[in-house]
Amino acid sequence: MSRPLSTYRVQLTPDFGFAQVAEIAGHLRDLGVTHVYLSPILQANPGSLHGYDVTDHSRIRDEFGGAKGFREMAEQLAAHDLGVVVDIVPNHMNTTNPRFWEVLRDGPDSAYASWFDIEWDGGRVALPVLGDDTEPVVEGDVLRYHEHTFPHPGHYRLVDWREGPGYRRFFDVSTLIGLRVEDPAVLFATHEVIFWLLDEGLIDGLRVDHPDGLADPRGYLRRLRARTGGAWTVVEKILIGEERLPADWPCDGTTGYEVLNRVNGLFVDPAGEAPLVELFTRLTGEPGDYRQVVARAKREVLDLFFGAEVKRLAQLASCEPDVVAELLAAMPVYRAYVVPGEPPPPESVEIVEQAAAACSPAARRLAEQVLHGPPELVTRFQQACGPVMAKGVEDTALYRWYPLSGLNEVGGEPDVFGTGVAEFHEFCAAMPPHSMTTLSTHDTKRSEDVRARLSVLSELPHEWAEAVTAWSKAVRLDPRLDYLAWQNLMAAWPISAERFAAYLLKAAREAKTAISWVNPDPGYEQRLREFAEAAVRQPVGEFTERIDAYAMSNSLGAKLVQLMMPGVPDVYQGNETTDFSLVDPDNRRPVSYPRTPATAWDAAKLLVTSQALRLRRRLGPAAPYTPLRADGEAAEHAVAFSRSRGERARAVAVATRLPVGLERRGGWGATTLTLPPGNWRDLLTGGLYTGRVPLAHLLHQYPVALLERHDL
Repeated sequence: MSRPLSTYRVQLTPDFGFAQVAEIAGHLRDLGVTHVYLSPILQANPGSLHGYDVTDHSRIRDEFGGAKGFREMAEQLAAHDLGVVVDIVPNHMNTTNPRFWEVLRDGPDSAYASWFDIEWDGGRVALPVLGDDTEPVVEGDVLRYHEHTFPHPGHYRLVDWREGPGYRRFFDVSTLIGLRVEDPAVLFATHEVIFWLLDEGLIDGLRVDHPDGLADPRGYLRRLRARTGGAWTVVEKILIGEERLPADWPCDGTTGYEVLNRVNGLFVDPAGEAPLVELFTRLTGEPGDYRQVVARAKREVLDLFFGAEVKRLAQLASCEPDVVAELLAAMPVYRAYVVPGEPPPPESVEIVEQAAAACSPAARRLAEQVLHGPPELVTRFQQACGPVMAKGVEDTALYRWYPLSGLNEVGGEPDVFGTGVAEFHEFCAAMPPHSMTTLSTHDTKRSEDVRARLSVLSELPHEWAEAVTAWSKAVRLDPRLDYLAWQNLMAAWPISAERFAAYLLKAAREAKTAISWVNPDPGYEQRLREFAEAAVRQPVGEFTERIDAYAMSNSLGAKLVQLMMPGVPDVYQGNETTDFSLVDPDNRRPVSYPRTPATAWDAAKLLVTSQALRLRRRLGPAAPYTPLRADGEAAEHAVAFSRSRGERARAVAVATRLPVGLERRGGWGATTLTLPPGNWRDLLTGGLYTGRVPLAHLLHQYPVALLERHDL
């Protein structure tokens, strides 16, 4: 079993299965990655394009090629010196599955009743599917309601689709039912295929989806690590601000959203905050205080989606539902980790108590119960925090408050403009060596190159304001959406009216200010499509062309930093060249291989990616990280560091940041960088360097440099 040095994420679909992955083995080997990182591989809902809706844990998905296809793919990858990492989903599965069907038929006495996190009510479970006056129809042993089928008779009751179900679900998605993997029998039953693949040496590592939904994330990871023999494991844990992964979690790190946001911040100019916030508030009418928008959004989604969860917690705590909703809305992170029967960690106490301090006095007693109360209350409150954060922040507030939408990322804080170089070096010094790093994922709100363009706006806020004001006068729809539309149209250019309209429709539904997923408005949606068609005819592309040299600098800089900093770098499919995708499903579109550069930007990004990944293979996973400081009047525009193997520096990465400001000051001037001892070759240009090097010379061809010692 080999530990990954780098990964390449592939989104499997019925049209791109194991055979197609095997076909790109040569491309990935040449790119320099060590492992292919696959989206979920188990049997899922037919036609699913993501695979997180597993229906049968005992089978590898037939649409991808089944077990035989997986083995053949793994053998082909191994022949190219490539391993496999897979994405697993321990928290939930699709409600349309044979095990849950048996539970609906047989009730609490079913052999599978212990699999699911169900709240039985008189021996029945509530299923939220009813949407009209149509009566369910009995056909033999089956009860049919529109496209839904259920056993007849059964241990369930059908309720309105807007009601919460009688089971824990994934966020607000009632078609995904929570699993009880805290029960070792359930864990091993739902992981049998994954464990077999590990035992056979066909996979080398795991990415764990949504650990915050589990009753006991630490306990789950302990059992997983014991059974897998310490296989490389990262968790999709969203960390906010200075939050860190719990120290007692036996895993290698996160999937890298905290890295993404810090790398992104390196290329954002803090000086752009005031003018961009002023522009945003003027065009949208929204407040300038992001935290106010978050608080309102979280209360709204609690009322819209989580009534059943709030009611259940209120009953457990013997308090009013409003008190539960108030404390949940005030929680600033996805989860404060408390294990029933153990003293709560000081950081968890601080989080909960600070949240309660912002609430009414009644919340103080609830906070005490959340930290020290009955086990079920302690656990279920924690399981409710993540969905409220995800729906209230990721899927609502980030679509309402967007002065610079490139900051509106998973785990990001859009009112935090920029990451300082010293702050970034400090963060890297504390990075777990085997944690994943990333810039784009299947869940990011926009791709890394879209964000690279948006970051330029922080350096050109007044020029941007002039352009967007002119476009807004020519074409308008909704002041709460238009400014988000113009940012993403410019940054994703060129984009078809159809793709753009699909993005705007999702953005409007997520914002929930004019329409939502549960409250459509056909008239508004038609006007939105007309807006998209008119907007793409505006001279937006001229502005994009104006800033693309700066955006390319940001793109290459972010890519080099992410690939060379501590951790295990991941490349999302297609992002070895430029990718101007927006939120899913746009960013899950098929990717063509091989990745043939179509522009100078493409060629430069492919060169940077391949050279950095190959160098990482030569360095090893835990090479020490040492910040390097530039000297001179333009020093703030450089971020540089060395990586070592043994006692001597083996690699140096240098990236340009804030390129507009650098141009305004007349370039690098006499600014220099002192290299570690030795002779150095730039892998991008072939140039040779030693000692103190003028940055104007080092970065004359590319805005980045990747140096390797060549005197060893």
